[in-house]
Amino acid sequence: MRILYHHRTASKDGQAVHIEEMIGALRALGHEVRVVAPGAAGDQAASGPQGDSGRMGGDMGWVHRLKALLPKALYELMEFAYNLLAYRKLAAAAREFRPDVVYERYNLFLLAGLMVKKRLRIPLLLEVNSPLVMERSQHSGGLSLQSLARWAEGVAWRGADRVLPVTQVLAGHVVARGVPPERIQVIPNGINRAHFEQAPQPLEAKQRLGLQERLVLGFTGFVRDWHGVDRIVDWMASPQAPAHTHLLVVGDGPVRQALEQQAQRLGLAERVSFTGVVHRDEVPAYVAAFDVALQPAVTPYASPLKLMEYLVLGKAVIAPATPNLQEILTHETNALLFDESVAGSMEQMLTRLCTEAGLRERLAQGAHDTIDRLQLTWLGNAGRVVSLSEALV
Repeated sequence: MRILYHHRTASKDGQAVHIEEMIGALRALGHEVRVVAPGAAGDQAASGPQGDSGRMGGDMGWVHRLKALLPKALYELMEFAYNLLAYRKLAAAAREFRPDVVYERYNLFLLAGLMVKKRLRIPLLLEVNSPLVMERSQHSGGLSLQSLARWAEGVAWRGADRVLPVTQVLAGHVVARGVPPERIQVIPNGINRAHFEQAPQPLEAKQRLGLQERLVLGFTGFVRDWHGVDRIVDWMASPQAPAHTHLLVVGDGPVRQALEQQAQRLGLAERVSFTGVVHRDEVPAYVAAFDVALQPAVTPYASPLKLMEYLVLGKAVIAPATPNLQEILTHETNALLFDESVAGSMEQMLTRLCTEAGLRERLAQGAHDTIDRLQLTWLGNAGRVVSLSEALV
């Protein structure tokens, strides 16, 4: 098939991983993909790791600076006005490329894919990773043009031929905006097996990091205060924590300094370490060293990329028992799930997981089996997208 892929993403975080992996998987299945994206090098930047686009644990740069400089209403009007430029680029590519379908990654105020669908009568598949009106209203200082944003979101979701949310929880948000359930297909995040095949064995991975004889608690990504990593550090200072536990954060984030100061204050400075920003290619070697993989908190509608990395390498996972995670995780089968509403529940589960080696081994095997059982690969996701596209065509 000929697939015209459109996005408006400038970040270097998990969003870039999703874009690169989906495009790569579609191409690996033999389909032709043309990318329209911000910047002159949009196609190249979105088709594989290029420069800093492969660095994990970093955050967006110029976008955040621009948002900080401009009044909210003006920045949001610029986002909406971007449709004029995006439509011209996308329509020109469509006329030249003659795609079977347009695949667009939903973003706030972004209607270019819908405009091309209506003007050129090309089926539109819309990937939705979050309810951005709600998300932006609650974070980043809120939304100034909330009515316009809500209108645009509803129009984009209802106008697509198929909407592809990443969780059933998120699908509920889409249905609530008037999209018929038969036009919705949940496609969670996946994993590129080939990217993790060369990961070292756990013992070797620990030796490379100087963590042999340690019980490694691991977290990957851009760590923020709401992730709850500070609770892990507090637990490590408690009598319940084995003395040989070590926290390894693969990435960076705004709370790194606070966490390091917390560890210093509790006498744990030698037992907490940060890698800083690392390239995607290096991530498997670090995750391989984990004995316990941490997902201490989660956005309630998200499909965390880090979770897929934990599962593919067969790591014992500890995570909250939220509905979106329970679409993938089952308590005592491939993870220990704790009740967020019960004080001390996470710490209790963490103590159990760190003191019962047999439990860790059983959950690790269950985690590894989950990828095949639920077909959580980018190639599998690409196959689902192609099947939907073929049906539309």
